[in-house]
Amino acid sequence: MSSGGLNENWDFAAIGTPEDFLATWSASRGNLRRFFEDHAAAPINDEAQRQAGEAAATQAVAAIYGMELNDFNAGVDAVTGAIEAAGTIHVSVPDPDVPQDVGAAAFFDVDNTLIQGSSLIVFAQGLFRKKFFTIKEILPVAWKQLKFKLTGSENAEDVSRGREQALEFIKGRSVQELVDLCEEIVDKRMTDKMWPGTKQLADMHIAAGHQVWLVSATPVQLAQILAQRLGFTGAIGTVAEAKDDVFTGKLVGDILHGPGKRHAVAALASIEKLDLSRCTAYSDSINDLPMLSMVGTAVAVNPDSKLQKEALSRGWDVRDFRSFRKATRAFGLPALITAAFSVTGWRLRRRWRSNSLQKPF
Repeated sequence: MSSGGLNENWDFAAIGTPEDFLATWSASRGNLRRFFEDHAAAPINDEAQRQAGEAAATQAVAAIYGMELNDFNAGVDAVTGAIEAAGTIHVSVPDPDVPQDVGAAAFFDVDNTLIQGSSLIVFAQGLFRKKFFTIKEILPVAWKQLKFKLTGSENAEDVSRGREQALEFIKGRSVQELVDLCEEIVDKRMTDKMWPGTKQLADMHIAAGHQVWLVSATPVQLAQILAQRLGFTGAIGTVAEAKDDVFTGKLVGDILHGPGKRHAVAALASIEKLDLSRCTAYSDSINDLPMLSMVGTAVAVNPDSKLQKEALSRGWDVRDFRSFRKATRAFGLPALITAAFSVTGWRLRRRWRSNSLQKPF
């Protein structure tokens, strides 16, 4: 039938133009979409649909976060593991009197950013005190770390074996046993190691209604308990696999280092509907550059020399709460050494005179 014949037989007064009918038919009944899905562009097979779905997701992830889908999925695994470990995605309930600024969050590294020193060392000390391992058992792991520090090169087999040995310490232990230990570590060994300046920054975000997350290589149970004690939203950390609430001696993915933090933050942003351009990240290490670079505001806290240089070149804010480092910049190292010797000498002379006066003639 010619288009002329169609137009001649079409009742324009009753149903409008053919275009009007097509639009109404499609919108009200969905027949046009079903025609394309079922006939004109029907699915080839399940495998083709899987590939199409992955391609679409890959493009979406690349456009939003600038990463491959596998990397994003790795982040989802890390976040999912953290949620399962906590039993919920948020370990603290926001203050009902503080209006929540939906979409804004702050991400804090832990070691030397929030607390002084290494949380992993404090964790290892706690394991040792509770007899999770002996000195003889820890020596091979310590040797691999020392060899890396001395030579500056890592052997892939050494690294893999070192992680397996480290995880052997909790294999077969209950999750609750480790949680109890982590609570003790946080309450007795970590709260007094807090950098007050960093804690104030986190409190400012909470007061502004922002989510506050810890993102750390430390075990997720330790990070989450620390976050809970401080009233933070939650924590992402290294996840050890557990089945039936017993550790298997394997990791879920890998230790959450710098690149992994970027993947985890991207996944968390997707789950929590965060706008990364309105988010802030804090860290002391150049290794966290991937995470620092993906947010709208990056802050170097107690930075190592490489991060200090990078932050200055990018115009990032730098916060240094280390009193000795600040004093060195203000007065110079020679002046501080001279002052230290002077104070020490003064104390020794004072003690010597006090002892001399107390001796009987």
